[in-house]
Amino acid sequence: MQNPLKWTNFNLQRCKNTCLAIGFLLPFSVYAAPTPKLDLTLSQHSQQKIKKLMDDPKIWAQIPKQVTLCVYSPDGANGEAFEQATSYISELPRIAQVAKQFGVDLKITRPSKLQMRIDIDYPKLKKKATTELNLKVYTDERVLTEDFRSKRCDGAGISNLRARQFNSFVGSIDAIGAVQSYKQLSSVIQLLARPEYDAKMVNKDYEVVGIVPLGAAYIMVNDRRIDTLAKAAGKKVAVMNFDGTQKKLVQNVGAQPVSVDLLTVGGKFNNKEVDIMAGPALLFKPLELHKGMNDKTGKTVGGIIKFPLIQVTGTLIMHRNKFPAGMGPIAREMISKQLSPAFDFVDKLEKEIPAKYWMEMREADKPGYIKIMREARIQMTKDGYYDPAMMRILKKVRCSQNPSSFECALNDE
Repeated sequence: MQNPLKWTNFNLQRCKNTCLAIGFLLPFSVYAAPTPKLDLTLSQHSQQKIKKLMDDPKIWAQIPKQVTLCVYSPDGANGEAFEQATSYISELPRIAQVAKQFGVDLKITRPSKLQMRIDIDYPKLKKKATTELNLKVYTDERVLTEDFRSKRCDGAGISNLRARQFNSFVGSIDAIGAVQSYKQLSSVIQLLARPEYDAKMVNKDYEVVGIVPLGAAYIMVNDRRIDTLAKAAGKKVAVMNFDGTQKKLVQNVGAQPVSVDLLTVGGKFNNKEVDIMAGPALLFKPLELHKGMNDKTGKTVGGIIKFPLIQVTGTLIMHRNKFPAGMGPIAREMISKQLSPAFDFVDKLEKEIPAKYWMEMREADKPGYIKIMREARIQMTKDGYYDPAMMRILKKVRCSQNPSSFECALNDE
């Protein structure tokens, strides 16, 4: 289950009478779907909350003068991923116009590709604030994560597998087999944006302010004959060196785990040093995984088994003391309403993979996979890898959309 190399973007939403929040939340919006179209609505609850924040002088004192937001782009600031990550900027004039309708003068400028300046003027309280936003681009997610931990980054966009160390509740969304479709994942993200889960989003100094889909992780093999779990026994399987769940899963099916990271996994698969890896469609092109699925003559001998193991998600997380109190819940609602462009992007990436590489799983084999993943999930929850409360939520969502599933009558998860 690989970390993604590219990110779909978290997008902004209109504030109605919530325009101060736009200024606060711009730093959390650097992940934008291609050709973003902003959903400009907010719940009555959030509108009331932001109105209260706008009229609180203490909140204005908490607006940071400088913010460093760390973003992951494998190709650096000049790569496609970063361009997608800042494509939402074309929407900023419209946002500023909306802000003006509600008594806030909002001016957003971009001195350079990696800098933004946000000026907010609220005549009602005779308050003004300016935030200088610096984007820091990383080509190594491990380094980004450590810089966030050491507070060199005020906020960070990282894969949920990495984010699990900061919030095990949210990090457990990516549990094996726990979310079986994009429809289920959409329901989960929207559910977690509700106020009743606000406390779960906070862990000490860290607060999760957004979750975004990055695509299902599929099994990828360099030999199409490896089309069942039984045939995976004894094979070499790539596992990320920072995620203990992957090693345990591989050992459970009798395969041999091979430790990798993002810099080595593509080469090991393409050079046949590992027989199996797993990841979302967005890994296919940048890692040139077709090389590992073709033989020396160019004949396709491997493929991608189109059966989701996990739903790979990205997490936007911040240090709480760097931002005005109360902004986390608003950000989560804003981001949860931008799922359609993200799923469209995932769908586009999957369709761009040539059909010859996709392998359909036999219907007769699917129940066995579901059963094995469920058993592994239950055991790993007992072992402390997954959060029990999140497992209950995910099962509730699965059963609400597929009540005839055998697991819905069982009480052991």
